[in-house]
Amino acid sequence: MRHPVPLLLSTARLVLLPIALVGVVFQGAAAQSDEGFPYETLRSPAMGLRGVVATSQPLAANAGLDILKKGGNAIDAAIATAAVLTLVEPGSTSLGGDAFIMVYLAAEKKLVGINASGRSPYAMTLDALNTKLAAHDMDRIRGIYSVSVPGAVDGWFEVLEAYGTMTMAEVLEPAIYYAENGFPVSPIIANSWRGLERNQEPSTRAALLLDGERAPRAGEVFRNPDLAHSFRLLAEHGRDAFYKGPIAEAIVAYSDAHDGLLTMKDFEDHSSTWVEPIFADYENYRLYELPPNGQGIAALEMIKILGNVDLGAMGHNSAEYLHHIIEAKKLAYADIERWNGDPDFNHLPTQEIISTEYGRSQFERIDPTRAMERPESGIAGHGDTVLLEVMDKDHNAVSFIYSIYSGFGSGLVAPGTGFPLQNRAALFSREPGHVNVVEPHKRPFHTIIPAMAFKDGEFLMTFGAMGGAVQPQQHVQIFLNVVEFGMNAQQAVEIPRINHEEGLTVTIEPGIDESVLTQLEAWGHELRRRTTRGGVGGAQLIIFDRLTGTMIGGSTPHKDGMAVVY
Repeated sequence: MRHPVPLLLSTARLVLLPIALVGVVFQGAAAQSDEGFPYETLRSPAMGLRGVVATSQPLAANAGLDILKKGGNAIDAAIATAAVLTLVEPGSTSLGGDAFIMVYLAAEKKLVGINASGRSPYAMTLDALNTKLAAHDMDRIRGIYSVSVPGAVDGWFEVLEAYGTMTMAEVLEPAIYYAENGFPVSPIIANSWRGLERNQEPSTRAALLLDGERAPRAGEVFRNPDLAHSFRLLAEHGRDAFYKGPIAEAIVAYSDAHDGLLTMKDFEDHSSTWVEPIFADYENYRLYELPPNGQGIAALEMIKILGNVDLGAMGHNSAEYLHHIIEAKKLAYADIERWNGDPDFNHLPTQEIISTEYGRSQFERIDPTRAMERPESGIAGHGDTVLLEVMDKDHNAVSFIYSIYSGFGSGLVAPGTGFPLQNRAALFSREPGHVNVVEPHKRPFHTIIPAMAFKDGEFLMTFGAMGGAVQPQQHVQIFLNVVEFGMNAQQAVEIPRINHEEGLTVTIEPGIDESVLTQLEAWGHELRRRTTRGGVGGAQLIIFDRLTGTMIGGSTPHKDGMAVVY
């Protein structure tokens, strides 16, 4: 069943014209949910009028909420939350990682984005990398040659100075307190922390294992005095402490000791980039993502492909619906595998990829009853993560995603710093001529992406998902859960989702009808049925009901966190 969907709104109407206050289509979804959806959620959505913070760890969520209660805005709260996540989820994020941030400024009706991802060392040519890897008999997934310059800290300072109301010292207070005094480790994080026990790097073990021997168990109190010291350096000396001062010096000295490529110039020359969000329209909704080197273009391409069929008529999580999600994902990911990289080094066909015309041509490649295995790009031509969403009393909103890529990143901690270095350079291609081939002072392909959506030109929601490559396809499912099927904030992130992995393989969360799975297998999909939630990425979501002024938060039970409100 194929019905082209008209794009109802012009760009001018979406961006420039105010509209009367209208309620969200799913207002009253709590009452509707029993009738509309056969799945019970483990949590209710969190609702407040003065502020919401949703993230993957309770102490971090409440740190952000405390900042809002003190009069800070969403930007201040986002940095405070991110800083606590740095401490409490060291396997997922750190000062040694990257961030992408989207900010909605309600008074100006302005949406801005910042790319706070780092670049490769100037010395990292393809030949130099291959020579180093061969000399040390290493792969590049972990270890010193997987490390790119950390970009997140610069992004913190940029966004706080541009739109925050508090100082860095003020927003770092909660993180410093917990780093010095300790925090009880939450269960899901404790379970993932155990993987670090296999790490053999002495400085990593000393910083992040109890007595340098074992990971903390759930409920045990963990302290990180070295990270507290790093936070204090940022609070007292600003950005330069990280990129020109003692933190950069410690990382470069550690790199030198491991025959690495990082230099002080790599840190001194780092800067974040303010970017204009890109978008795709779906009926009277607009989904915003950030442009490459992130993979948000894949989510937008999926929306453009799926806009050519009546998804609502198929039914939520029906075989036909899931088949089209999976096939659209394969087509979009083939494009980002071929065409995503640093736009400063390449001319990327971004606007073509997210165009209505290309979406229609890609849709025509989908066979409604047969799974594709490995489609190629339709354009001819040459891990672990944390996520937080915040909304304040003035209805400013922040979507903030922050990561070191693999669990504990590169697995390396420079002595005295207290945080692991990311392994984002592992995402470079080593294929000569590829848009993402490793080159000096270049940003690699990035998986982490924040998102926001508007309805009739007005802010509707801020959201995202964690889990490396899964993120664009999860953005699309969460977006459609809300705008096509009317789910509330908690339902939209908790209702069972699917994740196409590669080839014909698809991970299925429990709760999807067995008859649906049987039909998908008949169409050629190879299913991995999970017995517990997981494999699709944790998610956070805040929806704004313009009619009532209520902010509604949802947080997936895949993680330890929650949405907190006041």
